[in-house]
Amino acid sequence: MGLLLKTAASPFACSSGMQNFIANPELESYLRLNRAACGEWTLALQDLLGCSGLACDLSRPKEEVGSLSALGVGGGLVAALSVRQGLELQHCRLESVLLVFPVQGHCELLSDGAAANTLLPFQLILPGQTFSLRVTAESRLLLLMPAEQPQAVQLAAATSEAITLSIQRFLYQAGFLQDHHQGCQAAETVLREVREILAGSSGVTKVTEAVPEPDRRLLKAISKIRTEPDWPFDLQELSSHAGVSERNLYYLMKRQTGMTPYRYYQRCRLIRVRRRLVDCQCAVPHISRYAGDEGFSHFGRFAALYREHFGELPSETVQWRRRLQAQELLAPALS
Repeated sequence: MGLLLKTAASPFACSSGMQNFIANPELESYLRLNRAACGEWTLALQDLLGCSGLACDLSRPKEEVGSLSALGVGGGLVAALSVRQGLELQHCRLESVLLVFPVQGHCELLSDGAAANTLLPFQLILPGQTFSLRVTAESRLLLLMPAEQPQAVQLAAATSEAITLSIQRFLYQAGFLQDHHQGCQAAETVLREVREILAGSSGVTKVTEAVPEPDRRLLKAISKIRTEPDWPFDLQELSSHAGVSERNLYYLMKRQTGMTPYRYYQRCRLIRVRRRLVDCQCAVPHISRYAGDEGFSHFGRFAALYREHFGELPSETVQWRRRLQAQELLAPALS
């Protein structure tokens, strides 16, 4: 009989300004699946986690599971799961350490004979450990799998706090990525910090700093850009909405996010195109039409911007999901 181990509530459950910054799906620049069914979801996780035996048990098997984003770098894997219904990942056995961090909601680890500290705000799964992971509906999880394994894992209150701060900083940065290069840098940093913190590096624990509280005026400007997709960019209107001068809004956003207002506006438009490409089920994807709907009139320039932001061409985004769908069709014949 396995031992049921519960995580604490998400450390973001009672946050204020920080939660506003991460209220949207994590790693949306690297969205891979959206509104996915069970077969695609399972195959994607098997591939990303290197666990061919993984199975997914859903509370409502005929309905959509949710979205999945993933970024693989030299230092390992960072992935984000957003689930719309309760599920259980079963028969998992990994070759690497996996840290599961609930940004929203809860997850439970069912492990055979493994010990864990239920006071920690995350679950730590060690190599060779067979486990199942139960996730409640409307939960959002961040998965971190360092490529280089810590030689010895040390868990303590200081470790938990340092890892939480490192992940908070990463999520903050992930919402304002200038381009794919910066996204890879942020992923490499959080994977390295988590690995070193788990190994007991006191130096990393001490230098990890909390994300600063965002300015309310900046939050208003960001909200307008994100929630009004048909709004044509107008800095004067945006600054008036935020209650600050154009000059001050420009420098305020640049200082707190590293991006100018227009660069962020452009990023949001590119992400909306990416979401439509991920959802595309057409025989021939209408890439130029999706780009045109978001105001990108020059397709060559759009493709270059897309690759600069996401590290791949629009056609490659479509092909990633289609490979999974092809695998799903072959699965019954191969079983």
